[in-house]
Amino acid sequence: MKDADARALLRDLFDAALAAARPATCLAPYIDKLQPPKGRTIVIGAGKASAAMARAVEERWPHPLEGLVVTRYGYGEPCERIEIVEAAHPVPDDKGRAAAGRILEMVKGRSADDLVLCLISGGASALLALPAADLTLADKQDVNRALLKSGANIVEMNTVRKHLSAIKGGRLAIAAQPARVLSWLISDVPNDDPGVIGSGPTVPDRTTFADALAVLRKYHIESSSAVRAHLEAGAAGRIEETPKPGDPRLARVETIMVATPQRSLEAAAEVGRHRGCEVIMLGDNLEGEARDLGAAHAHQALALAKAQGKPTVILSGGETTVTVRGKGRGGRNVEYLLSEAIAADGAPEIWGLAADTDGVDGAEDIAGAVFTPDTLARARAKGRDPKAMLDDNDGHSFFEMLGDSLVTGPTRTNVNDFRATLIMP
Repeated sequence: MKDADARALLRDLFDAALAAARPATCLAPYIDKLQPPKGRTIVIGAGKASAAMARAVEERWPHPLEGLVVTRYGYGEPCERIEIVEAAHPVPDDKGRAAAGRILEMVKGRSADDLVLCLISGGASALLALPAADLTLADKQDVNRALLKSGANIVEMNTVRKHLSAIKGGRLAIAAQPARVLSWLISDVPNDDPGVIGSGPTVPDRTTFADALAVLRKYHIESSSAVRAHLEAGAAGRIEETPKPGDPRLARVETIMVATPQRSLEAAAEVGRHRGCEVIMLGDNLEGEARDLGAAHAHQALALAKAQGKPTVILSGGETTVTVRGKGRGGRNVEYLLSEAIAADGAPEIWGLAADTDGVDGAEDIAGAVFTPDTLARARAKGRDPKAMLDDNDGHSFFEMLGDSLVTGPTRTNVNDFRATLIMP
């Protein structure tokens, strides 16, 4: 296979995964089945897909509605009846804090005849940033930055976030009672746990203040005295815990997963099979250090290249972690991909793509990248050391130097990371 053909196939696989998670597509059957309430319909939400989800609701819902959702800068959509606010991600800012406060006030005082329709997707944890009463936005920003560099996984990060919040971990749903609360979720987390997606503002929380303290200890995260005091007070029972499974106050809450990483992987697999490839699905919930996973997948691909003798694509999703030790421009997908390229060591049969389906890998407006059999050779010809750049967590600089970055712009959806390794013996 020519290099251009391999690159095109990898991009087609990624595009199929994105298409399966487009809000206009995945929300349509749920909107069409939804019956209007006797009272008001209030649409709220947060996440990188929330504005596109709001627009899909507006376009297909002929009945009265009003509301507000908050999304990442650049991810807004034109809406007439639902206000769209753009705010910062992954570290929250004051616009996100203000929007979260308005959303919380908007759902208070609703009647049993009202419907609160909550649209949540990945990114909501940072975008829906309303600190607990005894904390400041700066407290949350500092903890967020430390968590992002620590190597903590998304479950651990959101355990902390929920217990520093006035709105997450089911608290938003409690505020909306006795209204009916219907949440439509686009999953960006391993195992599609609704309590982890956006830190679960409308679902019960199985984690505790003590769990949050354990995460800070595990990763040696220094927090402000206010954060420490808040978590310790919660662990001692002086601050009310998040609502747990079985809480009667959540009896009128319904949660539906409208798009998942697995469905997107299946859409990509269908394209791969149609193009004559055998497809190996490793799962939608892979975690661990990005560089370790990249090396492991390269070794698997090398073994298949020797044994299979036929075109094969390895697909996986999930959310890896990066323990930041260098000073480079990194993200978990380019960290994974650069490690995979190094381990593949220029094997002539292997190409790879890794990208975040939201279009943002780390803090860069770059989704991810592609590696080819000559990636390492091209880098060395430019006088660059791939291993040294990996050690500096500088994956974006590496692939950008080669012209192999994958830039999609805002995708307005988010079903986590997408990885495809192509073997063409």
